[in-house]
Amino acid sequence: MIAAIGQDSHRFDLDNASKLLVLGGVPFPGEPPLLGNSDADVVLHAITNAISGLTGVNILGKISDDLCLKQGISDSRVYLQVALQHLARHRLTHVSISLECQRPKITPKIPLMRDSIAELLGLSAENIGITATSGEGLTDFGRGLGIQALVIISATPL
Repeated sequence: MIAAIGQDSHRFDLDNASKLLVLGGVPFPGEPPLLGNSDADVVLHAITNAISGLTGVNILGKISDDLCLKQGISDSRVYLQVALQHLARHRLTHVSISLECQRPKITPKIPLMRDSIAELLGLSAENIGITATSGEGLTDFGRGLGIQALVIISATPL
């Protein structure tokens, strides 16, 4: 078995009333969105980065910029699907996600997020772990300025 880590963070876009906050492919209506060219889904971005750690193919950067800025694709699920296309030599077995934010409250949406991520990755929801912390206000994320996601994925070689 092998493992890889991924991270992503975005500030809130407090001036954008037309965009939704999306985490793990799940909308959080009534919450401020995250600032970014895409939907800025930090959870899916961190998973994508972890997969890039396994494959050596960096998706977030030139590839996602081409998709977003040139083709108008801002849905982070598409970036994750592109990352999965490079995973030919491994099979994902488990994903552990840790979020740091003061808002929104993550716990009520964990079941929906697990189901969404499991479907995207072709895993059972039991193989998706999600935890959240406010970080006791020690960082900008814990002070309500944005959201950070850390992800560890496990995979087995095929």
